Amino acid sequence: MDKYLLVGKLIREGNSDVKKTFEHLLQGESIPKEIDEQIVYDQLDDDGQAVWSLLLASGYLKVKNFRAYVTDFGEWKQEYELELTNFEVKVMFLKMVRKWFAGASSNYNDFIKALLLGDLKAMNTYMNRVTVEMFSYFDTGKGPSGDEPERFYHGFVLGLMVDLADRYVITSNRESGFGRYDMMLEPRKASGTNSFINDAVIIEFKVQDEEERELADTVQDALRQIEEKNYIASLVARGIPEERIRKYGFAFCGKKVLIGRA
Repeated sequence: MDKYLLVGKLIREGNSDVKKTFEHLLQGESIPKEIDEQIVYDQLDDDGQAVWSLLLASGYLKVKNFRAYVTDFGEWKQEYELELTNFEVKVMFLKMVRKWFAGASSNYNDFIKALLLGDLKAMNTYMNRVTVEMFSYFDTGKGPSGDEPERFYHGFVLGLMVDLADRYVITSNRESGFGRYDMMLEPRKASGTNSFINDAVIIEFKVQDEEERELADTVQDALRQIEEKNYIASLVARGIPEERIRKYGFAFCGKKVLIGRA
């Protein structure tokens, strides 16, 4: 199999950690990984982390930093800090992600339009359609009920936001206020001005807890966390008025999604 196609297969079928790490790369961040220089292609499907060794060997990743050290248990470790080789590679992988969503492109585009307009009803309609249509692409094997389900959904939604990079600075899991928000969309300023065209967006993800009877309860839990942790602090510090900051709670239960706004 062509290495590019193989990489795409491993990422698409990988667990939530693989997908989340891939999203970090697409956001321009570097990732720390141990690399196995002896790639056994027949065993790639059984080794979830081998994809990074394959990406490095294929020239899609480059080494930013390297360190060798001895652990507390006396083991010799080699850790590589990796990043995408160049902008062209980033564009190539972004196009690959878009192809995964080709079957749901209409609903995907409608969701993005609804998000930009702040149309909560339409956001719920189209997000549920996208989730149902595209869930198989992100199936971890164990399903989202496995380890860290919120990260599974987090990576899924973050992938949907790729096309907004020209309008927003998109970040996730960064400190703001009294904790770390799940996702922030900070609007870019209009060219040659000091004004923001779009509203800022804060998103908190929650998977329905067994004690919560309705998804609406989970939404309120997410919105409550945004308020209590004061996640808007960094946006306000950058000069964005509070009334221009939208706060959304995304609640998930299997393929069902409910989005609420504070």
